[in-house]
Amino acid sequence: MQEYLFSYGTLQKEEVQLKLFGRLLNGTSDILEGYKVVKIEICDEAFLAKGEDKFQKTVEPTGICGDFIEGTVFEVSEDELRIVDAYEPENFHRIKIKLSSGKNAWLFIVN
Repeated sequence: MQEYLFSYGTLQKEEVQLKLFGRLLNGTSDILEGYKVVKIEICDEAFLAKGEDKFQKTVEPTGICGDFIEGTVFEVSEDELRIVDAYEPENFHRIKIKLSSGKNAWLFIVN
């Protein structure tokens, strides 16, 4: 079954997609309204051991319609979502959101 995954950071990089999925993902530009991007420090040693930066982007809801995040919505399988679950730092989880395009997509956010 096809799923949608909204990315505003690392998963947009071709080298990350090839490393995780062995392919480039099919995606289109989209917007998530009512959120803003913030940077946080990652303490998950397993994530950092993969060579990822100690400071990563995450999002937080603001509820303000003027706040928005530009990103890419990717088509992924359920198996690929589980790959991303394992890849993200331990304090991230995914939630369902609705994008400006009307697509319902998964979004990774800090607990």
